[in-house]
Amino acid sequence: MLPSGVLTTNYESDMAIVRTKTQWLLLAVGIGLLFSVSLFASNYWLTWLTRVAIYVVAILGLHILTGLCGQFSIGHMAFLGVGAYVVAVLTSQLGLSGWLCLPLSGLAAGVVGLFFGLPCFRLKGFYLAISTLAANFIIVWLMEHFQWQNAEGLTVGGSVGLTVPRLTLAGIDLNSKSAFYCVAIAVMLAATFFAKNLQRTRTGRAFVAIRDNELAAQISGMGLFRYKMLAFFIGCFYAGVAGWLWAYSIRSVNPLQFGLDDSIWLVGMLIIGGMGSTTGAFFGALSFSLLEEFIDRIRPVLEDAFPSMALQLNVALSLGVFSIVILIFLIKEPRGLYHLWEKFKLYYRLYPYAYMRE
Repeated sequence: MLPSGVLTTNYESDMAIVRTKTQWLLLAVGIGLLFSVSLFASNYWLTWLTRVAIYVVAILGLHILTGLCGQFSIGHMAFLGVGAYVVAVLTSQLGLSGWLCLPLSGLAAGVVGLFFGLPCFRLKGFYLAISTLAANFIIVWLMEHFQWQNAEGLTVGGSVGLTVPRLTLAGIDLNSKSAFYCVAIAVMLAATFFAKNLQRTRTGRAFVAIRDNELAAQISGMGLFRYKMLAFFIGCFYAGVAGWLWAYSIRSVNPLQFGLDDSIWLVGMLIIGGMGSTTGAFFGALSFSLLEEFIDRIRPVLEDAFPSMALQLNVALSLGVFSIVILIFLIKEPRGLYHLWEKFKLYYRLYPYAYMRE
């Protein structure tokens, strides 16, 4: 719903994402504020916000695969690991530029996603989820057993993992917390722009049609195989790009970083934020990270209050709280925080005429 007096006179203006001067102003101010955070935030919060940006990119890929096309995946973190390992191997072992590895990480993860998507073509629902679960185990197993000796005679890869060289641009070191935060925000904004526009294209509408009713989409002449494989490729491409950011944010990768629990939390973030919307990816990543921060703050307090349960609290507190929150959203608000945000905006626009919201 647009503000009063904003009229659409042609198709181009009707399809525009940003349609008013106020929206343009808010967008410019918002982007400016995002980048200006690097000027005054501490290293701790810059690291935290960088992790949120990485989550957003990964969830956007899951949003395209699951939220738009309806292909449920619970092994998405493994494809993020593919992107991280590609940049680690190509930069540390072959000496390639980190910027060249950005598209290569996405392409590698996309190709691996296609490989695992092929047998999933005729699977739906629970069976599709289990097949992507198998992909997670297979990829992590390969990471654990993929090792060799480098030029110095040291064993790298496997459970030891790999280190990632410093990221530079025209001789400028970008590995400081503030500089890499800006890199992560720039990649996140580009990924968001593409995902937002994808929903409005022929491909995006085909994804939604397949999600809503595969039979009707097939009768309409849509190639299910082609569009499903494309959804797997794009979704995993996003995961690979997120893996590139992940590798440079922590400067080392190992198989333990891409386990099944992390894949499940990515799905949980998508559920909390809201499937089928790019805004939901932001809500999901931010709310999950805030909840994680809150748990980290209260865990020492609870361990001091219940010393006999310190070990159990350290292991189970995060799992229990995250699981309960996901269940609450599945039962009470399955459309996620994005739907609550849309309801709030509708209330604000129509106030005080409450009867118009019925």
